[in-house]
Amino acid sequence: MRTGPLGRRYAKALLALADEAGQTEKVQRDLVDLVATWDGSEELRAVVENPSVSAQVRASLVKAVATRMGLAPSLRNALLLLSDRRRLKHLPEVAEAFAELSESRAGRVRAEVTTAGPMPAAYYTELAKTLERVTGKQVVLVKHEDPSLIAGVVTRVGDRVYDGSVKNQLQKLGAELRD
Repeated sequence: MRTGPLGRRYAKALLALADEAGQTEKVQRDLVDLVATWDGSEELRAVVENPSVSAQVRASLVKAVATRMGLAPSLRNALLLLSDRRRLKHLPEVAEAFAELSESRAGRVRAEVTTAGPMPAAYYTELAKTLERVTGKQVVLVKHEDPSLIAGVVTRVGDRVYDGSVKNQLQKLGAELRD
């Protein structure tokens, strides 16, 4: 998932609050759990995103979820702000941006690796070592599979994309043949 300006803005503010409270790692773990709950509960999303649900009901629901999950106070307050501004649907984007910002601050960089099928662990280990040499930072691999690639690998590190997929090669060949 690519994060937009809205997700980064809220993530920066949340990261500042979490740092101030000394709870950056707890907020990160809480965000992972919260997004899993968000993604797994269509009912929760439907209630929160329903325009006929009042702000008070949404706030009560957010407080109940935060209490039940034992979320950090700074995260609970950020959720209430998102709820008040009717932006809870952007929660996964905020969580992704938070992870990227906290990893960057810790000297790590996230690399999204998309393969056509499963790859052996040794491949990912070697890829991480290569990317660490290129970036000069510790690399956190996020693995995805996309059978439409046919074969090969697409790796995204920040704004750079390394596309070694057969799908891409076929598209380039098709463009050359059309010219």
